[in-house]
Amino acid sequence: MKQVKKIFIAAIALLFVNASFAQMEQTKMVGGAAMYPSKNIVENAVNSKDHTTLVAAVKAADLVGTLQSAGPFTVFAPVNKAFDALPAGTVDNLLKPENKAKLTGVLTYHVVAGKLTSVELAKLIKEGNGTAELKTVAGGKLWVMMKGKKNRYQR
Repeated sequence: MKQVKKIFIAAIALLFVNASFAQMEQTKMVGGAAMYPSKNIVENAVNSKDHTTLVAAVKAADLVGTLQSAGPFTVFAPVNKAFDALPAGTVDNLLKPENKAKLTGVLTYHVVAGKLTSVELAKLIKEGNGTAELKTVAGGKLWVMMKGKKNRYQR
């Protein structure tokens, strides 16, 4: 009985530690899933129901290893609805092995080296009189603007 009591107490203590750690991480909810600062981009994206197409594209482009590396990276991650808005067949065509280079270019156009928080982006937008220009990993330019109280981007 004493052994069961010790295991029970240890389990409760573990629950409190895990709950405290999750609170310290200040997770954000994206696509109905918690995004953890302690996890990398890929580990978080696979849990989001809104980013399944992006995850499939990252895998098809063999970018999983790159995005799991030390970074840091800021990813302007398109949701499934963004992919759905493309002309019919576009995503299927990009996911073909023969289009891997093109897919890689499209995906890396959504990645900026370094960690940019929404606060930092807002500051850059303010300093740029309403627009911030960022250089993407693909070598292109990405412009970030505010729409209401939310950041938005275009290329």
